[in-house]
Amino acid sequence: MAGLWNWSAAGRIEPERVQNALAGALERAVSEIGEGPPDALLCDVYHVHGEFPTLIDVYLAPDDLAEETIASAVAVRLGAALLVPDDTLNPFRYVCATPDGGLNPVHVDEQETDDGVERRHLRPCTGSDPACAAHAGCHGSRWKPAGARPGNAG
Repeated sequence: MAGLWNWSAAGRIEPERVQNALAGALERAVSEIGEGPPDALLCDVYHVHGEFPTLIDVYLAPDDLAEETIASAVAVRLGAALLVPDDTLNPFRYVCATPDGGLNPVHVDEQETDDGVERRHLRPCTGSDPACAAHAGCHGSRWKPAGARPGNAG
């Protein structure tokens, strides 16, 4: 246990609700930093503006579970989409864990503010988005652009 997960959730979600969803997905205690039992997973939740205003930092995240799998389970429990960093170096590309349990590569526009990063204009990663062209990596990711996946035209 030594990982760090940084997610953004669609909608304003209160910290206790996020912590409860994470605890349910992992079947273990989750607490705010400085509170709870010593073996609890630490979770900091704060808010900014934008389409994904709830920022979630998970400290001491388990390294034996796929982050995207846990994010998907949390998204279902919250009924809200979560943005999870993907495996590319593209700073505007994420995996979106949807409330129905899906995982899809997406792009967002980001703006740094005094309160934190605001994310807006969510769109599927198609391989032809200007964000794909500006940064290498979308086609090399295990999360293939929508147009490059089997069964998709384009």
